[in-house]
Amino acid sequence: MKRTTIFIDEGVEADLQALARRQQRPVAALVREAVAQYVVAERQALPSKLGFVAIGRSGTSDTAERHDRIAFAGLTPHEARERTTDPIKRGPARTGRRR
Repeated sequence: MKRTTIFIDEGVEADLQALARRQQRPVAALVREAVAQYVVAERQALPSKLGFVAIGRSGTSDTAERHDRIAFAGLTPHEARERTTDPIKRGPARTGRRR
C-alpha cells in the first residue's frame, strides 16, 4: 500500500469519524473502500475504446519520417547566452571536478 494525504471538509471528516465508530472500523479502511468504489465506477463509465485512435488522419504516409520538421516548424534555436564577467549574471562557478 501507498500512504497519501487528503484534505476534506471538517463536517465530512466528523461524519466519517462517526461512521467509523459505528462500524467499528478504521477511518482509513472506509476511505480506501470509498476510493476503490469510486475508481471502479469511473472506469466503467469511460468508453472501452480509445477515442483518440486515428483522430489525426492527415492522408499523408510520411508523417513518421517528418515528425521532427513538423513538431519544430516555426521554432528557432535558443539564442546563445551573452558572455559576461559579472559572476552573478554568469551563474554558479564551475569546479574542475566532474561528478
